[in-house]
Amino acid sequence: MKLLLTSAGISNKSIYNALVDLLGKPIAESNALFVPTAIYGVAGGHDIIRKVICGTLGDPFCELGWKSLGLLELAALPTLKREFWVDTVMKTDALLVGGGDCQYLTYWMRQSGLADMLPTLLEKIVYVGLSAGSMIMTSYGTTFGNHSLPAETAKSLNLFDIAIHPHLDHEWFPENALAELEKLASTLSVPSYLLDDQSAILVTHSGIKVVSEGKWRLISKIISL
Repeated sequence: MKLLLTSAGISNKSIYNALVDLLGKPIAESNALFVPTAIYGVAGGHDIIRKVICGTLGDPFCELGWKSLGLLELAALPTLKREFWVDTVMKTDALLVGGGDCQYLTYWMRQSGLADMLPTLLEKIVYVGLSAGSMIMTSYGTTFGNHSLPAETAKSLNLFDIAIHPHLDHEWFPENALAELEKLASTLSVPSYLLDDQSAILVTHSGIKVVSEGKWRLISKIISL
């Protein structure tokens, strides 16, 4: 099990080094697949996808210098024969799951069949999440509501009994001020990790570790996996 759950991507050397350690080889020798699906649930998401892939928005993620970078659109997978894409996913080194709407991403993770693959997949490849791509692996997710999914649709895959609150104290998200996120975390029954954009969570069979060159906060106790 090798997961790097970031707030905003590979934003500093410490997070970069953690990714290389998980891969077990240089990024230049590693193949990656990028999952952009969550961004469709955000206003202006189509243009953001282009910027993320081209490396003109935020911190490095897709543009790290991968040996190869493919695009895995979850919403298209139910219309394709499984053998057309499953082998490609199993052979990649890293799955890069981008940010956006947790509820929309969770829905297509399940509809595509990728969620069912995760128990096996996480033993073989590195999962790298960014914002919503990180949050859906936990017990807590959010939505912008820019979709037609039923309100009761799950907002996370609930694989780990923690919550991640990304973009701590970010100027674009006043609702993510420390005091506000502390109030939110106090209402949840699981430990909450409040992460700024220079922070990430490393999850392996050894447990959970915070990798940070910035600001982060844990509300409640650290749990064992």
